[in-house]
Amino acid sequence: MSQFLISALRAIVEMLGLCLIGQGMLYVIAGRQRAGNRVYQLFALITRAPRRIVAAVLPRSAGGGLVGGSTFAIVLILWLGLAFVRKFV
Repeated sequence: MSQFLISALRAIVEMLGLCLIGQGMLYVIAGRQRAGNRVYQLFALITRAPRRIVAAVLPRSAGGGLVGGSTFAIVLILWLGLAFVRKFV
């Protein structure tokens, strides 16, 4: 049972990480027109909650790039931590 929960949580974290990567790639490719891109809007909707949590922890002067990068770093560390826990539980 715990193995399933760890795997399910890891899949959710993995999906968040992939959405953050996709959002970042569209940020670079689409530039200012990204706001009208439906895929970018979907990624922004999916990643809104984790980005808000990280933005609340960071200072107010932190830009969007720092918030996005920090969110991705936290998601990556969480994903690796869940892989480690899954391996030894």
